Amino acid sequence: MLYRKMPKNGDELSILGFGAMRLPVKDNGSIDEEKATKMVRHAIDNGVNYVDTAWPYHMGESEPFLARALADGYREKVKLATKQPQWMVKEPEDMDRFLNAQLEKLNTDHIDYYLVHSLVESSWENIRDLGVMEFLDKAKSDGRIINAGFSYHGTPEDFKPIVDAYDWDVCQIQYNFLDENVQAGRGGLEYAASRGLGVVVMEPLRGGNLADPVPSEVMDIWDEADVKRSPAEWALRWVWNHPDVTVVLSGMTEPYQVQENLKVAEQGLAGSLSEKEMRLVDRVAEKYRELMKLSCTECRYCMPCPEGVDIPACFEMYNNLHIFGDEGRLMMMYAAKLGGILRGADTNFASQCTQCGQCLDACPQNLPIPDLLEKVAEEFEGPGLGERMEFAKQLFENDGC
Repeated sequence: MLYRKMPKNGDELSILGFGAMRLPVKDNGSIDEEKATKMVRHAIDNGVNYVDTAWPYHMGESEPFLARALADGYREKVKLATKQPQWMVKEPEDMDRFLNAQLEKLNTDHIDYYLVHSLVESSWENIRDLGVMEFLDKAKSDGRIINAGFSYHGTPEDFKPIVDAYDWDVCQIQYNFLDENVQAGRGGLEYAASRGLGVVVMEPLRGGNLADPVPSEVMDIWDEADVKRSPAEWALRWVWNHPDVTVVLSGMTEPYQVQENLKVAEQGLAGSLSEKEMRLVDRVAEKYRELMKLSCTECRYCMPCPEGVDIPACFEMYNNLHIFGDEGRLMMMYAAKLGGILRGADTNFASQCTQCGQCLDACPQNLPIPDLLEKVAEEFEGPGLGERMEFAKQLFENDGC
């Protein structure tokens, strides 16, 4: 296992982190505890020392599971990260209530890395005004948390102000070769590192979609490489190639994925891919973009929409559905994110478009945005949307404490 240092505190962290969001499950949807425990402990036995979870993962069962999986001395071998469910915080005192409940659920007296979960501009402004910075200072001073950070899902332009707002130790961003300029993007990665934050990367495989199944047109390009690697290895190595990345999280579901990722992590040195190999990855990314149904570059020139429609997010989910499939997960995420449940804001579904035409003049790709939003609505807002929204509310809003 290779390790990289957290800039502010000197922690030597494994470049591969274990993400506890996609643990193996039984037919009834509950975590397959025996299988998952073996996977977590095998990863730790082979050098993984950063484990990441959050309040809503596995319907709230990920944190209690990890408490059991990290028994027998395993808790002392890792840095444990979990996240504040900021969308559920209504009053300042809720922050202490959730943290104390998480300490109990995880059966620990401290959280090594405590992150404010899933920030965008509006949710940051809300939790900031409720006093989250004062809360973090207090929780650090009394020892309940050791390091403070945030995870991010907003736009590139809103990332830097959050970085600058507080003396963060770490940030967690989505980053992969297909999302190099999405959300925080490469610019955010480099800026956070320049400010002394450790950077934890999530979704290096885009929820596994960059690993399997791979379109034949993409596989043809991978097969041109002089050194043969699996698509998963290419994707992970591309992220680790960036020296500003500290830890890459992988949400492993099967034991073979743990084995494969442990092996790949042995080679994950910064700058270890050649220029020729990096150009090959660029070609793969371009091929994926060619295969997309909509040629949206997520420049966000079309925003803000007068009706509140999150146009780029609608198009991103539509593209993902048609390239990668994974219909069940995407349908749920559409309901949760665009339904305002995760963002703490109003709904911004595609169907809210009134065809005012303001976006048409702004789009540099000259996309017929109102017509395309109709297609998105047809795909995602048919029968079952109401049920998915109710399920998402139960998943993300039931505080359970």
